[in-house]
Amino acid sequence: MTRTMHGLVTAPLTLSCAGRPVARYEIRPDVERRLSPRPFLHPVTTLAGTPVTESAPADHLHHLGVGVAVPDVAGRNFWGGRTYVEGRGPTELDNHGEQRHREFKLCDPDGFVQDLDWITDDCLPLLRERRTVAVSQLADDAWALDFTFSLTNPSDDALSIGSPATNGRPGAAYGGFFWRAPKEAAAPAVFTADGAGESAVHGRPADWLAMAGDGWTLVFAGATAETRRDPWFVRTDEYPGVGSSLASADRLPIGPGDTAVRRVVTVVADGTLDRKRATTLVRKAVAA
Repeated sequence: MTRTMHGLVTAPLTLSCAGRPVARYEIRPDVERRLSPRPFLHPVTTLAGTPVTESAPADHLHHLGVGVAVPDVAGRNFWGGRTYVEGRGPTELDNHGEQRHREFKLCDPDGFVQDLDWITDDCLPLLRERRTVAVSQLADDAWALDFTFSLTNPSDDALSIGSPATNGRPGAAYGGFFWRAPKEAAAPAVFTADGAGESAVHGRPADWLAMAGDGWTLVFAGATAETRRDPWFVRTDEYPGVGSSLASADRLPIGPGDTAVRRVVTVVADGTLDRKRATTLVRKAVAA
């Protein structure tokens, strides 16, 4: 990535790998406030052109392809939809925030470095984010999406990130990097090096986690020690989605001026991978 780009950009970007478009990045999507507007990647495809993301599906309109979504940042909803309130359950609240593009530091066909503000109604940034995204080819049938986000608290006051799980809803520790996959006739398979099936992998940390659908496989890996400690949030039957949980058992504090950093690398492959090839490709992707 070499080209510098400053100022306001609103047109979507196209990311390419091996001379083919593999992802479209929506910078300022036309999304209503209750869905927590934010930049996201969609569609994302395999090298053969098979779509592996879904955006604003009927079952969850606030699921927007691939990006960073957090349901509770100091009480503000940057996930979209209803907010889980202990004693009341999922509740429609007027508390939605927005991730707003500020500028690109670098922008090339194979990736970008972007600064964003996470703002509330007063337009003051609750968080400032530096997002780095890069694509690279791994094989003739596989490429990697390298996604790093750094969340900085710009204020003089401490804040914390939560999830429905930390707010009283067991098993619902979603929030952080999130990938909404396409819903197909059959639920996708999910597996790690040690287990298979949603109940065996959900809510547990693992070096990598694979989701395989009709003609495609995604392999997610935490690329830093801190990211690998975050459990995976996994859904298959209700809807196909995978995320890395920032706030699983406890809220994640971010002190004044402090920064929380996570890096997830995803292998996007044609066909169905077995454990051996998934391991080989994800190791290559993380090393790159």
